[in-house]
Amino acid sequence: MKTVRWSIPLALFVVLIAFLWVGLGRDPREVPSPLIGKPAPSFALHQLHGDKPLSTAELRGKVWLLNVWASWCVSCRVEHPLLLQLAKAGIVPVYGLDYKDKPDDARAWLAQNGDPYTASIVDQDGRVGIDYGVYGVPETFVIDRLGIVRYKQIGPLSVESLQEKILPLVRELQK
Repeated sequence: MKTVRWSIPLALFVVLIAFLWVGLGRDPREVPSPLIGKPAPSFALHQLHGDKPLSTAELRGKVWLLNVWASWCVSCRVEHPLLLQLAKAGIVPVYGLDYKDKPDDARAWLAQNGDPYTASIVDQDGRVGIDYGVYGVPETFVIDRLGIVRYKQIGPLSVESLQEKILPLVRELQK
């Protein structure tokens, strides 16, 4: 009787330790997105340069990246040189989502640091960012020809994330 009384709490403790062990072993940057494999949330927002709107409907039929950034974002400065190199290489169009930012500040920041974006759209109130499940900036999404989200990078892009995950996926989707 005493063995049964202690075995259930002991078994629950072992299961709890196993869950903690698995959880602590995971990379916190790899938060699974519920959007993976689902249609990208649609938007129709004004572009940062000019007053012309850009919508997800216009991007159908091509593989593209959506990079969420802001002029006030310190980590965005870290990934910016990689975005400039990616734009120069012309492998995939990169669209910017200027998140919760003042358009004048964003335009000045791009003028000073270079503009890697095919177009950048303004999400001043952050509603589109919420639709995409943005935790913070920067974040980058790979979206296929059918408008399906195929990958989400949380945090700044790195050479490793581009070479090992994003660019191979883009090349596969472009076939």
